[in-house]
Amino acid sequence: MSKIRVYELAKMLDVPNKELMEILQALDVDVKTHMSSIDSDVAQILEETVRERRKKEAKEAKEAKEEKPAEPSHEAFQPETVEIPAGITIREVAERLGLGTAEVVKHLVTTGLMVPATARIDEAALSKIEELAGKHLKLVQEAPEETVPTVRKKKAPSKGMLVDRPPIVTVMGHVDHGKTTLLDYIRKTAVAAREAGGITQHIGASVVEHEGKKIVFLDTPGHEAFTSMRARGAQVTDIAVLVCAADDGVMPQTVEALNHAKAAGVPIIVAVNKIDKPDARPDRVRQQLADHGLIPEEWGGDTVFVDVSAKTGIGMDQLLEMILLVAEMAELKANPDQDGEGVVVEAKLDKGKGPVATLIVQNGTLHRGDVILCESTCGRVRGLLDDQGRWVVEAGPSTPVEVLGLESLPSPGERFRKALNEREARDCIAARNQAIRDAEKGTARRLTLEEFYQQLREGETHVFSLVLKCDVQGSLEALRASLLKLGTDEVGINIVHEGVGRISESDVMLAAASKAVIIGFNVRPDSNAKKIAEAEGIEIRLYNIIYDVIDDIRSAMEGMLAPELREKILGQAEIRASFKVPKVGKIAGCYVLEGTIRRNGKIRLIRDGVVYWDGTLSSLKRFKDDVREVTSGFECGMSFTNFHDFKEGDHVECYEIVEEKRHFN
Repeated sequence: MSKIRVYELAKMLDVPNKELMEILQALDVDVKTHMSSIDSDVAQILEETVRERRKKEAKEAKEAKEEKPAEPSHEAFQPETVEIPAGITIREVAERLGLGTAEVVKHLVTTGLMVPATARIDEAALSKIEELAGKHLKLVQEAPEETVPTVRKKKAPSKGMLVDRPPIVTVMGHVDHGKTTLLDYIRKTAVAAREAGGITQHIGASVVEHEGKKIVFLDTPGHEAFTSMRARGAQVTDIAVLVCAADDGVMPQTVEALNHAKAAGVPIIVAVNKIDKPDARPDRVRQQLADHGLIPEEWGGDTVFVDVSAKTGIGMDQLLEMILLVAEMAELKANPDQDGEGVVVEAKLDKGKGPVATLIVQNGTLHRGDVILCESTCGRVRGLLDDQGRWVVEAGPSTPVEVLGLESLPSPGERFRKALNEREARDCIAARNQAIRDAEKGTARRLTLEEFYQQLREGETHVFSLVLKCDVQGSLEALRASLLKLGTDEVGINIVHEGVGRISESDVMLAAASKAVIIGFNVRPDSNAKKIAEAEGIEIRLYNIIYDVIDDIRSAMEGMLAPELREKILGQAEIRASFKVPKVGKIAGCYVLEGTIRRNGKIRLIRDGVVYWDGTLSSLKRFKDDVREVTSGFECGMSFTNFHDFKEGDHVECYEIVEEKRHFN
């Protein structure tokens, strides 16, 4: 009996996969996903059911047109509810309600509450003001972070003009497993060759078209230092494509990327790459990922696995088809008529264009000329560039664009929305900055004497000072996080300054003042900065691969570690007699049992296996001559510094403290 997959039948019948799955469930047919196979008999029944359903829907639509819509019932009048934040003054409450301050205070006095306009609002005063305003007032406790006007969290698109939007797909996986090469094949470019060391350092956003439908791809770095970038990619995405090399198998960043995708709650498609290699073992990859909870559909699970080769193009069409199928099942919708809102993916400082941010519009439409508000900056959109570098007038839902016109660089992962005007946007940013300054002042005031003493003691700790300059904000974020992890209790990392763009004179002067090393990642110093650095003796180190930076800094920090002190036993002797010498004192007659007893070594006296005294020798003699050392098998005379309480049978241990260079684990 021939079989057919659910998604293939849906394509033949021109029915959405989700609708066909619902019909199958209603018919009690056991299928898990749209990738499941069904018998030809079941397919025949489905075809008839779909035909009948279409006839019924057409009939109902015709009847609905003939009927008039029912009139909405008028609800009883409800007074307007106004939320009043706890802790604000009577004057501020009056302003919020559009009432005069004097009028509100007078009303409170006449009702028996003697409170000035500067008093904080409470439940008693609120109930009196409620009578005057004719509104229901509700006292709410606000979280400290919400007192600053900022960008609202992503909300569901409003009903009305909802349309299908392209899926945002994040390509994730371990370093060098072929993520960028896979995208290169899809979009017919050559990014992997341009990336330093063949490793993706930034998030790249691009749009491709397959079977007349658009797909937005995000390429995230696979190196361990870019954890925050991968997490960010997972948060803005609809579908995660987990790339795993068939010859390498599951690696640490594969598992981490998988966990990010699970945490974000997005469906995962596994692309088993490099199957054209002779040592490729795709079944081993399936087994390893099954151990991490991704069960392949062919094994009865619900995860789509596609065997691909990014170099030869094997399986690429099937991968794109699976992405579109999963997107169809997710029913991704957006309202293009709303104001544009979304997420900042990347930000960089361009010499000619100024601050440039890569944004993904998640809902609504962003137009040239709109004022946008991010969490840390704002600005009027002077220009929009699509993924091909072409100027566009607007960007709809699921569109990645580069935006020009922001006042400063936003941090990747920040949300953005359209603001009413530049004044509202600047007020929001000013209020947020003021709140941050107030918080910093509050922290400074709470410094105790104990903390101050601790800070003084920390002067003994070695600190490695750095000035970081990168080409884009995402790399700066990742590099800073990786370097700070290297800090220990003994050798700390102090990032004096960090920024995006070329290394300038001010960076060199700051490094000179703070005795710091300048680290440049994909950036270069200008000619003046070079001259000043040479004159001041400031080291500028330039890199284009992140783990080279980490290795070099780790090596430098190991040189600053205090050496490890280890005790080395030199020799042992036994006291066999004691003599009293005039003007000298008590002398121990000893026999060296093993090793060497040295005159300048440290001495430990052991009695019955317990350390009785620790100190140094005041003299070491062999017969009547002073000697520097006595080896095993010889007799000698010893006198101890400020100690005479020894007796026959005691053991003398000679040792020294040696310094050993330490390394980070």
